[in-house]
Amino acid sequence: MTDAVATVVDDRLETRRTATPALTLLALGAAGLVISLQQTLVLPLLPRLQQTFDTSVTAVSWVFTATLLAGAVATPLLSRFGDMYGKKRMITVTMGLLVAGSVVCALSDSLGVLIAGRALQGCAAAVIPLAIGIIRDTFPRERVMSAIGIVSATMGVGGSAGMLVTGVVADHTQSHHPVFWISAGMGVLALVMVLAFTVEAGERAGGRPDVAGAVLLAGWLATLLLGISQGNSWGWTSGRVLALFTAAVVLCAAWVAVERRVREPLVHLRLLTGPRSLSANLASVLLGFAMFAAFTLVSNLIQTPSAVAGYGLTGSVLDVGLYMLPSTVTMLVLSVLAGRFEVRLGAAFTLAVGAVFAATSYTWLALNHDTPLDVMIFSGLQGIGFGIAYAALGTLAVEHVPMNQSGIASGINALVRTAGGSVASAATAAILTGTLIAGTSIPAVDGYVVSFATAGVAALLTAVIATVHGLRHRRVHLP
Repeated sequence: MTDAVATVVDDRLETRRTATPALTLLALGAAGLVISLQQTLVLPLLPRLQQTFDTSVTAVSWVFTATLLAGAVATPLLSRFGDMYGKKRMITVTMGLLVAGSVVCALSDSLGVLIAGRALQGCAAAVIPLAIGIIRDTFPRERVMSAIGIVSATMGVGGSAGMLVTGVVADHTQSHHPVFWISAGMGVLALVMVLAFTVEAGERAGGRPDVAGAVLLAGWLATLLLGISQGNSWGWTSGRVLALFTAAVVLCAAWVAVERRVREPLVHLRLLTGPRSLSANLASVLLGFAMFAAFTLVSNLIQTPSAVAGYGLTGSVLDVGLYMLPSTVTMLVLSVLAGRFEVRLGAAFTLAVGAVFAATSYTWLALNHDTPLDVMIFSGLQGIGFGIAYAALGTLAVEHVPMNQSGIASGINALVRTAGGSVASAATAAILTGTLIAGTSIPAVDGYVVSFATAGVAALLTAVIATVHGLRHRRVHLP
């Protein structure tokens, strides 16, 4: 065992531990799987939704972006509530929001209502950091790292599985409604499991929620993403786009000022930019960018009609899920094994290994994207990379903070990861709409190549940051 292994100091009372860690992990893993599944559930449907609502690529991309944006704002707020009022209670609330949002989407007949329902679903992104907090509060010391790894990895596993579920359903119906009824049912099942198999534990933090911080965070993220997504259609130097970017800068500056002055900030800036937190959060935002960029791009690439575009696989919605099946399998296997890698290498170096595999997958797809086999090789490599990387990232985010701050630390890390995914969604939509084939609404293949290469660079930078972090902090003790 190397000296990079984190040592967890178990200062909890014996009575606070869960009596059934296996069932608790099953319940938390199921909740995390449903949350990540709903994030990507809609991706294979985007081309179909564009036709259904007769709208642009940019407009329909907000069906996905709205979920990530809502998650970015809700995650730190609900994580803070978890530290204040109890993590199990807040998981119950977030799963309720997921079910409510799924029902709204299932009943929607307009793009605006669908986006509103997706925003409600996105609030449930806080489940992952809340689950990590429960694990740290209640699990035996020797099982904490592996349990965090498994729950963290559900972000990737569920993301890939979501596209397969959608593919199977869409193969039998032209409507988007059944997909969301399935999401609602799965949410109810996961909620019942959480209620039955988890316990409330951990110290309760006092204080008041930072509502102003949440409003400002939502404001600067929304204006930034809207500016990125509308840059091509409005013009990057147009008054409206420049006004949006200016507003984003002003609101961000105001948010930082509020967070520095308020007694109980939404985001503790030291947990965002502190010596050990900064590298973990930079890695998280880059990895989130790479992962969500792939989910958006691959779905569109597979469904692009080759007879019209000169590239693409002319696949169905079901084909998207089938081609991504290798990712689901390899991600599931590697996420279970990632805890062993962390014990031998430490979380930082394990993250670096996973990020290198992810970067390799994007490089492959940027160079080779003409056949189903090309996509499936990419899918398998990507699953290995994210199965390892996301498991390690969950540990890296909390290994240096006290137990009573694990919820908010994990929430901040999830915030920046989701923000990275939001930027990826808006940025790739901007790249694709900026490279349309003349006389069509279909992007040129060069847009995909540039986007895949950009995602690969983001994954490679993640590996570099994680390696540097591992070298600088070779032994980490949890207080």
